[in-house]
Amino acid sequence: MEKSMRKYMKVGIILHMAFNGLATGEGPILECLKKIVIDDYFEAVEVTQIKDDNVRKEVRDMIQCSHMTVAYGGQPRMLTTGMNINDLNEEKRLAAVDSLKKGIDEAYELSAAGFSFLAGQYEEDTKEDSFKALLKSTRELCEYSKSKGNMPITLEVFDYDIDKKSLIGPVNLAKEYAEKITSEYDNFGLMVDLSHIPMIHESIEESILPIRKYIKHAHMGNTVIKSSEMPGYGDQHPRFGFPNSENDVKELADYLRLLLKIGFLNEENRPIVSFEVKPYGNEDSEIVIANAKRTLNLAWELV
Repeated sequence: MEKSMRKYMKVGIILHMAFNGLATGEGPILECLKKIVIDDYFEAVEVTQIKDDNVRKEVRDMIQCSHMTVAYGGQPRMLTTGMNINDLNEEKRLAAVDSLKKGIDEAYELSAAGFSFLAGQYEEDTKEDSFKALLKSTRELCEYSKSKGNMPITLEVFDYDIDKKSLIGPVNLAKEYAEKITSEYDNFGLMVDLSHIPMIHESIEESILPIRKYIKHAHMGNTVIKSSEMPGYGDQHPRFGFPNSENDVKELADYLRLLLKIGFLNEENRPIVSFEVKPYGNEDSEIVIANAKRTLNLAWELV
């Protein structure tokens, strides 16, 4: 592609993935964030829970000062606590929803462009009940966000049988789910992630085309799924080109090309497309980030 990628998307990065130790809402958040906001390669940054009120205010000020867009990932609020918004125990389901509502409050405080979450685990014999619980929770989250402003809510599509074992999940269920929620709420959409697509046992086309009109946000990443004995197996988001992994320059180019074809990448309303990459073992965060930037530069030339 001869035109700059910046004409079609805001390149972002997930802070709490790129730098280990931040997902619980603590750690050197400000120090790590500064490394991103001074890098003009990025127009967007995704953050998660920030427990200290003063740190959260400084994060807001840093992002505003840097002229960047911020999005809020509610996924760690579930993944680090074991909470599940489609829990069949109503008390536990409500506790999970309450935690995500607190995340929505933080997202509004940061003037976030969007809030994302994930469906929880499920049992096959009670899958239909779990789906109903997910719909109920999602309605509550959409209603809550709408009561506070215009920030959209997105569910990120995860694997259903390898690592996170999330209800959403395969594309047919993601489509049914999105159809039901968007028929009631105009502030809802889906998030797709290149790293999750191989884990769902679908091709890029199979995973994206059926839900194309519901996609509001996208991630770029990698995964290892050939064998559970291999380093980096599962939903670990290793750097591009990691040994035995699924995604590199070609796959990223294929992904972006399809997102462009369906109109998700566009010049009128540029969406956030963020790297979700994580250092493996003793790898250095800044080197892994440089890897991602080089990979995207090469991939865009093939789009």
